[in-house]
Amino acid sequence: MTVETEPLSENTADVIVVGAGPAGSTTAYHLARSGLDVLLLEKTAFPREKVCGDGLTPRAVKQLVAMGIDISEEAGWLRNKGLRIIGGGSRLQLDWPDLASFPDYGLVRKRDDFDEQLARQAQKAGARLHERCNVGAPIVDDRTGRITGVHAKLGEDKREVTFHAPLVVAADGNSTRLSLAMGLHRREDRPMGVAVRTYFTSPRHDDDYLESWLELWDRRGPQDRLLPGYGWIFGMGDGTSNVGLGVLNTSAAFKELDWREILKAWCASMPEDWGYTPDNMTGPIRGAALPMAFNRQPHYTKGLLLVGDAGGLVNPFNGEGIAYAMESGQIAADVVVQAHARATPAQREVALQRYPRVLKDTYGGYYSLGRAFVKLIGNPKVMQIATQRGLTHPVLMKFTLKMLANLTDPTGGDAMDRIINGLSKVAPKA
Repeated sequence: MTVETEPLSENTADVIVVGAGPAGSTTAYHLARSGLDVLLLEKTAFPREKVCGDGLTPRAVKQLVAMGIDISEEAGWLRNKGLRIIGGGSRLQLDWPDLASFPDYGLVRKRDDFDEQLARQAQKAGARLHERCNVGAPIVDDRTGRITGVHAKLGEDKREVTFHAPLVVAADGNSTRLSLAMGLHRREDRPMGVAVRTYFTSPRHDDDYLESWLELWDRRGPQDRLLPGYGWIFGMGDGTSNVGLGVLNTSAAFKELDWREILKAWCASMPEDWGYTPDNMTGPIRGAALPMAFNRQPHYTKGLLLVGDAGGLVNPFNGEGIAYAMESGQIAADVVVQAHARATPAQREVALQRYPRVLKDTYGGYYSLGRAFVKLIGNPKVMQIATQRGLTHPVLMKFTLKMLANLTDPTGGDAMDRIINGLSKVAPKA
């Protein structure tokens, strides 16, 4: 066995962040900006691909601005004005709401370099990034049960290393081996989604609206068949479109169907001049799980904080994960910075216990509403009726967009904001 010979100080820090996706890099950025010594450990090397719709709502844009990321068109970002919703024979184009709390535009950026931009920004802020660092078992204090570091294999030669810190942030995604090793398992009573997507060369690549299809039809057989789930088409601005679909485990067909085949069937139903044909596919169809509505808890225990997908932060209303990954990273960093300034271990622990409470105060009621929503739309017929009735009422759909995208002003908003905020406040914060 190879023994680590580097000076211990190089492998110790105030905080270890495991995973340099949006959640981990945002956490590391805000921690480093506040003067803490941060180790950011990423198992792959950048650039690297992740399965994603690549569309960012104004919530995510706000986080990018807070990190000082250059989001100009010259820097390769494509802006979008809102959401185009298609279903029930209707087509409705809705602009992002004009709010004090969030910008009125979204962005599109491929994940194969989006994540790297955030990780490099964390590095600029002072975080120490190790790529090709595959984290294994946690290091646990036998007396207290607290995590005090991680074992890892570093570099192409997979050199065995140990990293030490009094706090560790699990930002290692849905599979979150670190959380599992610390005894935190997924809650089966929370919804899970699956997303599958691919890219096509297409004349629709420069669309300035994100497009959401609330009905997926398979028109290949003698009779049209309504499929469970929803679809998206996001123009990437580079000659390609990201085309994908999402489905919830509340659907009766969740385990039975081949979702790659469903995506192919849906694409085959589209106009030929859009170019969503096998010949125009620029890469394979890939899939990923969407852990929703706090499906792993508690979000803090024994020196370990969960952020992003590791804590099931995906919005159950719309499958959005990046904004909540970044927001939870910022919240976690704020709690850790405050805890770090406390004089005694007991005082630090009191401060750290705040993290799950802040998450529940921020998202708990809204996610409870979302859990009720996904139970309803798991039935394709319910989705079809809602689409047919709803899309003919633009005011109702404007309310729905605010609700599904979680875009309201907390104070001083309009009547729609007050209704959504009020519902979120009275719903259980589970």
